[in-house]
Amino acid sequence: MTACAVRPAPLRAGARVAVVTPAGPAPPGLLAAGLAVLESWGLRIRTYGGAGDRDSPLPYLAADDATRATQLQRAWCDPDVDAVLCARGGYGCLRVLDHLDLEAMAATGPTLFVGSSDTTALHAVLGPRCGLVTLFGPMVATKAVADDPAAREGLRRALFDPPAVLHGGPDARALVGGRARGVTVGGTLSLLVSGLGVPGAPRPPDGAIALLEDVTEAPYRIDHFLTHLLRAGWFDRVAGIALGSWQDCGPPDQVRDVVLDRLAGLGVPLVEEMGFGHCRGQLTVPLGAEVELDADATTLRAVGAC
Repeated sequence: MTACAVRPAPLRAGARVAVVTPAGPAPPGLLAAGLAVLESWGLRIRTYGGAGDRDSPLPYLAADDATRATQLQRAWCDPDVDAVLCARGGYGCLRVLDHLDLEAMAATGPTLFVGSSDTTALHAVLGPRCGLVTLFGPMVATKAVADDPAAREGLRRALFDPPAVLHGGPDARALVGGRARGVTVGGTLSLLVSGLGVPGAPRPPDGAIALLEDVTEAPYRIDHFLTHLLRAGWFDRVAGIALGSWQDCGPPDQVRDVVLDRLAGLGVPLVEEMGFGHCRGQLTVPLGAEVELDADATTLRAVGAC
């Protein structure tokens, strides 16, 4: 990853966005609701391969691997498309990576890319390979867009008028105080562990700011994931850490104990409950962007642009 990736230009009314389903199938009702929201923002929508179709022998995949990869690549490389938005996560993004022509995708002009959860696998490869800032945020066919006004508005602002400062959620607090400046990396913790050793997924650069969250993982599983990353050297060059939600991951105090046990010893600024991830009112946060993390103020401030 370069020290400063390109952040694609904000969208304007009339921009064309592609909705893709690179992992699991999208619930038709939520997909329709999400598409209606995008249309209400003045966006023109193009779906690739009928987002939401369950055209796969495996019910947890929206289509076979080659088809999902082709749809994503066509959307990404379409010169008329200004942004590629994922319909949902689930599982399957790791399976499409080997089917993508990354050289062709990197040769395409800057494209806004939005997704979270399972799409962490795509962020980890496409952002660095294409030299782009990507957005870890609400997906089109999810309740975050359909019926969560705060999350929906955060996504709209990130697309049209990116805020200079992101403030942590109401429960955000510093576990280790201080400030750090660097390039944001991360996403969903379990997917980061799954991506270790995957071709094209680089380690965090010097002075990185790690953004981590997860869902339905017991405290001992979070311990395992963090320990694995520590032993693999993933945190060696990290200068600060912001933690998002741990939705349905067990008692919050137990999760905090795990985090403190595993990460406080790094001696870098550490914030919990920043408000991104699988939670109500989730923030849309940039990956590959240069920011300043102020643990005591629980803020992420944009400090660089390309």
